[in-house]
Amino acid sequence: MDHRPTIMVTNDDGIDAPGLRALVRVLVSTNLYNVTVCAPDSEKSAVSHGITWRHPILAKKVEIEGTTAFSVSGTPADCSSLGVSDALFTSIPNLVLSGINMGSNCGYHIVYSGTVAGAREAFFNNIPAISISYDWVGGVSNIDDYTLAAQACLPIINAVLAEIKSKTYPQRCFLNIDLPTNIRCHKGYRLTSQGKSIYRMGWKQVTSGERGKMTSAMEMDMDSTQDDNSSAMSQDQLLFRRVALEHSIDESDKDIRSLQEGYISVTPLGAISPAEADCQAYFKNWLPSVSERSFSAL
Repeated sequence: MDHRPTIMVTNDDGIDAPGLRALVRVLVSTNLYNVTVCAPDSEKSAVSHGITWRHPILAKKVEIEGTTAFSVSGTPADCSSLGVSDALFTSIPNLVLSGINMGSNCGYHIVYSGTVAGAREAFFNNIPAISISYDWVGGVSNIDDYTLAAQACLPIINAVLAEIKSKTYPQRCFLNIDLPTNIRCHKGYRLTSQGKSIYRMGWKQVTSGERGKMTSAMEMDMDSTQDDNSSAMSQDQLLFRRVALEHSIDESDKDIRSLQEGYISVTPLGAISPAEADCQAYFKNWLPSVSERSFSAL
């Protein structure tokens, strides 16, 4: 009987993504864990916490050395939910890892992230979880950085598993880890909080259906292949693509600033996002007056 703890790995970049494969290889190489994989069969970046509701999803066995692995025709949240249930694997995991994502997930981008959703869904199901993202920068980063990023996470993974075993790990949060671009020379771990940083986005009309992966610098690694449907579009149809306008970072954004300074950002997250205190105070005074107002005042 295998007494090793079970780690389930998922992501949003797809089961063939180099970040996931590097993480799995590092985990398997330690021989400390029983590793399972349940990940999307294709890229599902920025799908947030979407789930498949109205139709079945397909799980297909995939050969990944040292693991039991399935690709799934669903979202990261679907994969996580299925993987922690007793429907797919013979055992429920002790820990879920979601990543390693191509690009950081800090600030408001945590809301968009399918990677974070994979961990959050496990948390919804009372399974400890960690989302992991690497601050990939085109022209600077390379595939080997994912392996270094995975190795840098091992101390945290082992510490979390030890706390789980001793039943002292907190049940009211999950962790979001972001690793700096220069992972070879990182400055260590820093406990951070979710900031408000966000890339302001606009729209640009285009004539071809380019597709790509949005990286941490909000650059698109574009596939320049023409969209098969673009030539058949009628004159009353318009095609648009998102474009980055600016990166807004506040002085209090500890997660993204720590990452930019070369630290590994470790942010505890919860499922609930309460409004800030001043908003609560405003609506406490505002709500009782609503029924007294006349619609004619609109």
